[in-house]
Amino acid sequence: MADRKVGRRAFLLAAGAVGAGQVDAQTPAASAPAAKPAAPPPPPGYVFLKPAEAAFVEAVCDHMIPADELTPSGVDLGVAVFIDRALASGWGKGDRLYLQGPWKTGTPNQGYQLALTPAELYRAGISQANAWCRKTHGKAFDRLTGDQKEAFLQALSKGAVQLPGGLPSQPFFDVIYQTVMEGMFADPVYGGNRDKAAWKMLGFPGVMANNAANIGIYNDGRRFPAKPLSIADMS
Repeated sequence: MADRKVGRRAFLLAAGAVGAGQVDAQTPAASAPAAKPAAPPPPPGYVFLKPAEAAFVEAVCDHMIPADELTPSGVDLGVAVFIDRALASGWGKGDRLYLQGPWKTGTPNQGYQLALTPAELYRAGISQANAWCRKTHGKAFDRLTGDQKEAFLQALSKGAVQLPGGLPSQPFFDVIYQTVMEGMFADPVYGGNRDKAAWKMLGFPGVMANNAANIGIYNDGRRFPAKPLSIADMS
């Protein structure tokens, strides 16, 4: 965990309608102004994240996945929407977690050992992380500089941040990192990986697993021009 780079490169090492005025019936059609393309639909609203939590998650997503020549930013990829939907789902509610205790400190190879569901861990972690940032830097995480965000996330990943509410910082970072990666690379039907941008970047074919022939053709180093298919494309 200590060696893991928080930024997007770690992922690769582990990817309204516009109103128009009416045209008079006597006016030739050729003289009518060209119709403007419809504006893109607004991003879906959050169903779990509160405003301060959404600001934190969006800042994390854009820091870990900055826009460049390969993909849009994390928020534009829909990663924050993916995280919001995951936290509101049965996974976020801990439907398949054993939550009866006893709650003891586990060893590193035992995995997650807290008495919190993923949604509870996210909510408590964001609150305590913002409190730490305000005490240390005088402002919430989403308003920090890029270097300050990187230093804070690196310290979280090593368990080196003493969060004010006593929440262990490394498990909080682990769930952040996991959900950001999943939001970038999962099927777009779940809200992230918008327009299959991460799959296109990697040359991943999507849900079509019959790809052995392409592996044989493109094993000479040429880039595979994938046209990925998502679950939605198959319905």
